[in-house]
Amino acid sequence: MITLDTLSTWLLAPAESEHLEFKEAKQQFDTTKLLRYCVALANEGGGHLVLGVSDKLPRQVVGTQAFAAATALNDIKSRIVDKLRIRVDAVELAHVDGRVLVFGIPSRPVGQPLDFDGAYLMRAGEDLVPMTPDQLRRIFAEGLPDWFAQVAKERASADEVIALLDTQTYFDLSRLPYPTTREGVLSRLSGEGLIVQMATGWAITNLAAILLAKRLDGFSPALARKAPRVVIYEGLDKTHTREDKPGNRGYAVGFESLVDFVHSAAPQNRSIEQVVREEVKMFPKQALRELIANALVHQDFDATGASVMIEMYADRVEVSNPGKPPISVERFIDEFRSRNERLADFMRRLGICEEKGSGVDKVVKAAEVFQLPAPDFRVGELRTTAVLFAHQDFAAMSRTDRVRACYQHCCLMYVSNQRMSNQSLRERFGLPESKAATVSLVIGAAKEAGAIKADESETSSTRYARYLPFWA
Repeated sequence: MITLDTLSTWLLAPAESEHLEFKEAKQQFDTTKLLRYCVALANEGGGHLVLGVSDKLPRQVVGTQAFAAATALNDIKSRIVDKLRIRVDAVELAHVDGRVLVFGIPSRPVGQPLDFDGAYLMRAGEDLVPMTPDQLRRIFAEGLPDWFAQVAKERASADEVIALLDTQTYFDLSRLPYPTTREGVLSRLSGEGLIVQMATGWAITNLAAILLAKRLDGFSPALARKAPRVVIYEGLDKTHTREDKPGNRGYAVGFESLVDFVHSAAPQNRSIEQVVREEVKMFPKQALRELIANALVHQDFDATGASVMIEMYADRVEVSNPGKPPISVERFIDEFRSRNERLADFMRRLGICEEKGSGVDKVVKAAEVFQLPAPDFRVGELRTTAVLFAHQDFAAMSRTDRVRACYQHCCLMYVSNQRMSNQSLRERFGLPESKAATVSLVIGAAKEAGAIKADESETSSTRYARYLPFWA
C-alpha cells in the first residue's frame, strides 16, 4: 500500500531508477507521455510514476492538478487498459504541500514486451528510448528452455554420442581417467547435464555440442555458425585478406589449437626482442588467450548468424563477440558479470578460463609488460570488441591512448591494493625519471577526462600524489 510514509522514503532516493520516475506536472500531464512511461516502466519490470514532485535533488512536493477531475482518473485507467492491455493503479496522496498522484505500473507479461504505437520503450537516463535487439531477444526467450539446455541432437545412440563428442579431450581437460566402459563415459556426461537419456535414445544438449563437438557442422548449420572465425589481413585494413579460417570444433576441445594458431600468426615484437634477445611475438599469448576466452563466454548465443571474430591486422588484433556487455567497458577490470554463467563455469573447470573477473586484468598487465598501448574495449550496436595493439613508442601515442593507459594502470594498481603514482606510470610507459613532467601531463589529462582522481587519504603533496580510478 502506498502511503505518505512511502512517499517520504521515495523523496530521499539518491536517483531515479528504471522503477521510479518523478514529474512535477503542476497543471497537467500529457496522456501520450503517460502511456509511454507506462510502457517503459512495465518493460523494466514495473514501477511507479509519481506526479507532483520535483525530479531534481533535493526533491520537494509541488502538487499536481493532473487528472484531478472527478472522472479523470477512471477515464485514464480505462484508456491505459484499452491501449496497452495492462491494469494500472492510481493513488492520490494528500501531502501538506499539495496533491501527489502515484501511478503503480505492473511488470509486462513474461516473454512479452509492451509497445506503444510499435515502439518497445525503456528508460535511458532522462529519456525514453527503443529497447535494444539484445533486450528484446532476452524477453522473447523468457519461459523457454535455456539455450544451453536446448537439444542439439535427439535420438542419438550411445555410439553416436561418442562419435560426435570429443570425450577423450573432455576427460583429459577434467584431469580424470578415461572410463574403462562406454557406460562410464555416458554416465559422466549425463551427470554433468551434457546429455539426457530419453525413451528414444540420448539427447545431446547445445552445451555439450558447443564445448565438445568434434565437428560443429555435424549437428546443425546454426551451431556451425557459432564457431569462432579467424581472419588475417595483409595491412591495416580489410582490403587484402591473407587467410580466412572458420573454426569447426567445440570451444573446449579446440581452444588451445585456436590460441596457438592466432599467436603463431602474429608479427614479431622487435622492440622486446632487442631486450630479451629472443624471438617474441607482438601479442602476448596470455592476452590473446584471455581475450578469446572472454569473447566465447560472454557472447549472446541468441544472436543468429553471428560468431566470435578474431581479426588480425599489421598493427592490431581485434576480438569481437555478438551482443553488448552487461556492465560498462570502464568497469571490465574490477567488475564481473557473466552473460552465460553455466558455460563460464564449465570453461573454468576445464582450465580454459580462470577465476571470475581476472581475464581483463591479465590482458592489461600483459600489455604493460610487453610495452604495448593500452587495449581498447568498444561496444557497437551489435557487437563488443576488444582491440590489442602492436608496440608503439610513447611519443607516437595519441592523447587518447595515453589517458586510456593511465586509467587502466590506475585500475590495475587499485585492484592489486596499490595506488598509482607518477613513478608507477612512468615505469608502465618505460620512461626515465627525466620524463616525470611529461607523465604528470598525462595524469592531468586523465583527471580532466574524469577517469582518475587524487587519493586524498594519502597526501596533498603533488610530488608524492597517489591516484584512484574515478569509481573508487
